[in-house]
Amino acid sequence: MTKTIQTTCPYCGVGCGISAKVDNKNRHIKINGDDLHPANFGRLCSKGSALGETIELKGRLLQPNVYGRETSWTEALDLVADSFKSVIEKYGANAVAIYGSGQLLTEDYYVANKLMKGFIGSGNMDTNSRLCMSSSVAGHKRAFGGDVVPNCYADFEHADLILLIGSNTAWCHPVSFQRIRAAKEANPNLKVVVIDPRKTASCDIADLHLPLANGADAILFNGLFQFLYAQNKLDLDFVQNHTEGFEAVLAGLKLNNVSVENVANRCNLKIGDVKNFYEWFANTEKSLSLWSQGINQSESGTDKVNAILNCHLATGRIGKVGSGAFSLTGQPNAMGGREVGGLAHQLAAHTDFSNPDEIDLVSRFWNAPNIAQKGGLPAIDLFDAIYDGKIKAVWIMGTNPVVSLPNADKVKEALKRCEFVVVSDCIAQTDTTAFAHVLLSAQGWSEKDGTVTNSERRISRQRALLPPAGSAKPDWWIVTQVARRLGFEQAFHYQSPVEIFREHAALSGFENNGERAFNISALANISAEDYDNFQPTQWGITPDSPNGTARFFADGKFFTKSGKAQLIPIAPRSPVNSPDKKYPLILNTGRIRDQWHTMTRTAIAGKLNQHKPEPFVEIHPEDAQRFELKTNQLAKIESRWGSMLARVQITDAQREGEIFVPMHWTAQQSSSGRMGALVNPVFDPISKQPESKHTPINISVYQPAWQGFVLSRRELKITEPEYWVKNKGDEFYRYELAGNKSPENWANWARNTLCANESITPQWQEYADLTRGNYRSARFVDGRLESLFFVTKTDELPSRNWLMSLFVQTELSKVERLALLTGEPPKGVEDVGTIVCACFNVGEKTIQQAIKKHGLKTHQEVGNCLKAGTNCGSCVPEIKALL
Repeated sequence: MTKTIQTTCPYCGVGCGISAKVDNKNRHIKINGDDLHPANFGRLCSKGSALGETIELKGRLLQPNVYGRETSWTEALDLVADSFKSVIEKYGANAVAIYGSGQLLTEDYYVANKLMKGFIGSGNMDTNSRLCMSSSVAGHKRAFGGDVVPNCYADFEHADLILLIGSNTAWCHPVSFQRIRAAKEANPNLKVVVIDPRKTASCDIADLHLPLANGADAILFNGLFQFLYAQNKLDLDFVQNHTEGFEAVLAGLKLNNVSVENVANRCNLKIGDVKNFYEWFANTEKSLSLWSQGINQSESGTDKVNAILNCHLATGRIGKVGSGAFSLTGQPNAMGGREVGGLAHQLAAHTDFSNPDEIDLVSRFWNAPNIAQKGGLPAIDLFDAIYDGKIKAVWIMGTNPVVSLPNADKVKEALKRCEFVVVSDCIAQTDTTAFAHVLLSAQGWSEKDGTVTNSERRISRQRALLPPAGSAKPDWWIVTQVARRLGFEQAFHYQSPVEIFREHAALSGFENNGERAFNISALANISAEDYDNFQPTQWGITPDSPNGTARFFADGKFFTKSGKAQLIPIAPRSPVNSPDKKYPLILNTGRIRDQWHTMTRTAIAGKLNQHKPEPFVEIHPEDAQRFELKTNQLAKIESRWGSMLARVQITDAQREGEIFVPMHWTAQQSSSGRMGALVNPVFDPISKQPESKHTPINISVYQPAWQGFVLSRRELKITEPEYWVKNKGDEFYRYELAGNKSPENWANWARNTLCANESITPQWQEYADLTRGNYRSARFVDGRLESLFFVTKTDELPSRNWLMSLFVQTELSKVERLALLTGEPPKGVEDVGTIVCACFNVGEKTIQQAIKKHGLKTHQEVGNCLKAGTNCGSCVPEIKALL
C-alpha cells in the first residue's frame, strides 16, 4: 500500500515542493513535483526527479563507528562528549569547533548553534554556507541592517528586465530559470541580460550577454550608478527620505573614471553593449537583479553585492512587485542556517556578536550565562587552526570539506593532524569520513523531519518518507544527546523537532520590536498537528502578518539604526593573486547540470552521471592552441596549492585567458579530479567567503602511455592507474582509465580485475593488436554480458554509448556479439549518443535523427516527439544547438 507525502527537495535553494508516493514495504519512492508548492508549481529538475533512485541502502552509514569499528550509540555519544569535555578542560572552549552544512534542517542547525555558542561558550561554529552565501549576508546587512532577501519568485512574472549576474541559473537553479523562460514567452517586453564571463546555458534566453572580465562586476555596477545619476534616472525622493551615504557614493565615483567608455574598457566589453544595458536599466522601472556564486565567491564579493544594491536603492527599485534585488541561495537550507546563526560571526535569530545588547538578549533567552562573547573562526581560518593544532576537536555535520574547501589538500592534512574528529553523515565513505575517529550515523533526506527555508524566505516542511535506515538518528537528536552528556540537559530537553521549532520562533520575537528582520513569532506556540500540516510560508510571520510577508522595504523602512538604507561607496579592487608567467591562466569554478556538490547523493542515480561523466576543463580555442591541447585529451592543471587531471573541452563560450572546471568530483569517484585542491585560500575581508572564481593556474598536456575503459555489471575496485574515474550507469559501472605503467599482459590484468568468484566459468571474447597496443575483451557469464575492457596506446577508443546500452539486455543478438569488440553498433541498431536529456534519458544522436526524420524545427517539437526538454528544461539550450 502506498501513501502520498508532501516534502521538499534537498538540493538547491529554489526549495521545490515534492509529492512522493511512498511504498514503505519495498522501500520505494515515486517522485513528482508538488503542483501546489509556490516555489515550483509541480516542476522538478533532473536531480529532483531522480531522488527516488538515491535512497538505496548501499553505501549508507547505518551504525555509529568508533575508530573503525561499529558500536552502540551509547558508546559513541559518550566518547564524543568525554573527548570534547577533556579538550575544553585542558585547552579552553575555543579548542573545539563545529562545522555545519546547508543540508541540515533548521531544527538541527538551531541546537548545534545553541550548544556551541550558548553553552560550550565558543563562537567556533561555522558552516559550508560560508562558501556559498556569506557575501550576500554581509551585503544585505550593510545595506538593509538585516539579512533580508527583499523580493520573491512571483516577481519573475511581473518584471520587464531581469539581470542574471554571475549565475548559470539554467543549470544551478533550473526550475527558477524555466519560470523566467515562461515569463519571457508570456511577456514580449521582458528583456533578460546575462552578466557572466562564460557563455552558459542561461544565455539561451538572453537578449544581451555581457561576458565581462573575471571579477569586474563592481566596475560595471559603479558605472551603472554613475550613468543613472547623469541621466537623471535616480529616485531622489527615495534617496533623500530613505537612504544615507548618497554623497559618499558620488564622491567615490568621481575618484574613478566610470564613463561608459572606461567601464567597457576595464570590463573588456563592447561600448555599445554596456550602453544598451545601462539604458535598459535606466528606462525600465520593473527591473529585477538575480545573482549567485559569480558575485558571492569573490574576495570582494560583499562590495559586488553592495554595488548592485546601490543601484536598486538609488532608483527606489527595492521590494516592489517585479522590481528589486534577489540573491539566489545555493543550498536547500542555507537560509535556515542564516536564521539560526550558523555562521561564526552570528549568534541566533538575526543577532550577532557585534552588538553586546544582542549577546545579552540571547543569553537571557537561553539562560546561558556562559554564552560566547565574540564571533568564532570562519571556515578557512577554522581549518587553518585545526592544521596549526589550535583546535583539537572538530565535529563536522553533513558536509565534505576535504573536497569543497579551497586549498583542499591542506584541509585533508589538517584533519589528519587533528586529535579528535567527529563526522555526522548518512554516507559511510566520503573524503571527509576517512579522517573521522567517530562516525555518527545520521538520517538521510528521505528519513528526516523538520523545516527548511528557500531563497525567497519561504519556510517549508521536509517530512520523513521512510523509516530510519539501520540505527540512523536525526541530527538534532544526536546533538541533544551530546549536550546532555556535557551537563546541559535542562537546556536540551527536546523530544521532537516541533519543540525546537517553537523555541526558534519564540527567540525570533523575543524583545523584537521591529529592530530585527527575522521574526516568525506567530509560530511560537504552533501545535504538533499544525506543524505537521504546515504550508510553505515566507517570513516574517508575525501576529500582524500571520500569512507571511512576500516583500520587504517597498515602504522605505529598513533595519538600520536610523531606519534608512545605507548606500556604500565601492572602490573596486583587483584579486590578490594575479596570473604570471608560471601560472598564466585564471581558473573559474562552478557546478554542472546533473550533479550536486560532492556527488554523495546524485552519483547514486545512474541517469545523472551520463551528461558529464568525467572531470573536465573548458578552454578557449586560442588558449587550447597556445598550450597544444586537443578535444578529449587529458590535461594537467596546476596552481600553487595543488593539481588535478581533467578531460579537455574546447569552446568559444569560455573567455580567452580563463578556464572553467566543475567542483563535484572526489577521491571516491576519481584519482585526481578534486578541483578544491587547486583553489587559492583567499577570502573576502568582510564576509570571509573564499575566492573560488579567480585562481592563477597552468595547464599542460597529460600524455599517458595508455588509455582505456571498463564497463562492468558489478562495482570493481580499480585504483592502480594514475588516472581513473568511476561512475554508475543503468545496470553497469563505468571506469575511464589512463596510466604510464602497463601490466605485462593485459589479458591477465582483465581476468584478475574483472572476474568474481563465479560458479559458472565465464566466456571470453577477445581481440589484440600488440603492434598498436590494442586489447579488447568481453566477458560473459551464463550468456549475459558481464564486463567489457578496451585499452590502447593511441587515442583510438570508440564511443561508450552503444556499449553501455547493452547492459540492460538479458542477452545479445548474434550481430551485436559480432560487432561488440568493434565498439560500433551493427547497421540498423541505434546509438543514442551522448545523453542530452537526463530526465528522459534521450541522447544526442536520437535527437539528431528525429530532427532529420520528422523535419523538427523547434525545441517544443523535439519535446513533443521525444519528451526531451519537457521536464526541467535544462537541456533546451543543447537541443536548440542541435537544431
